[in-house]
Amino acid sequence: MTKNTMKLVMTILVRDEQDILRENIEFHLSRGVDEIILMDNLSSDATADIAAEYVRAKVLHYIFQAKDDYSQGRWVTNMARLACENLGADWVINSDADEFWWPGNGSLKEALEATGPDALAAEVERTNFVPRPPGPGAFWQRMDIRHRVSLNVFGMPLPSKIAHRAFADIVVDQGNHAVQRDDMHLDTVLVPISILHFPVRSRQQFINKVALGGAAYARNEHLDPTVGETWRWLYARYLEGKLDDEYANMVLDQHAIEKGLAEGTLIHDERLKEALRVLMPPQQLSR
Repeated sequence: MTKNTMKLVMTILVRDEQDILRENIEFHLSRGVDEIILMDNLSSDATADIAAEYVRAKVLHYIFQAKDDYSQGRWVTNMARLACENLGADWVINSDADEFWWPGNGSLKEALEATGPDALAAEVERTNFVPRPPGPGAFWQRMDIRHRVSLNVFGMPLPSKIAHRAFADIVVDQGNHAVQRDDMHLDTVLVPISILHFPVRSRQQFINKVALGGAAYARNEHLDPTVGETWRWLYARYLEGKLDDEYANMVLDQHAIEKGLAEGTLIHDERLKEALRVLMPPQQLSR
């Protein structure tokens, strides 16, 4: 396989992602993704309109998902199989709208090709960028500080995400943290890619995400209750009327930022800011 023949397809499951979707698409197309399969799960904002622009540009395939039980594993599995069977993908990245897959050098294709011909799946670590107080500009213009070690709400390290070679029988686990064939999880190799993760970008976005996602998880009768622990815990806080407290604890003011930078727990990281400054049209920069 050569650099010129590899086809890279990204799948993405979205709901109400108008504040980040265009940035996500533009970034990944600029880093080597050839086509995108997007599944829209009941968005009520401008997500579908943004996606339609890229459908017209013939780089995105749109699927509307009307179920409201967050069967992510099943839905992403279907998209990953379509990438193989319908689009002729060689590798598939299963991403979320808040994830930016950053290749260490060159393109995402080059990073995946570096795994060698025997590698079937690649493991990629995530790093969380911290939410900032409200202000002018898009999220990526304000959020340029990340954690050195990213943890979930239970204090545990964030699990990695998986990219994989395209197979018609692939099964993607809930959360996109592992993939299977013939009921066996595929072994993974580390690749020179990191995921820049922006899960909390504003109070409105965070509360909407937890309220809708948590309720969808609660309706799902197929998943083990231990799956989606972070979502379920935050949803419980939402039902208790305490989600604003969780959001306030996540947002760091300038004093907290300076303290974290001095202690080494936070890192100043402008990679995405610099990349999107070039990619995004002027009208987007003034948001």
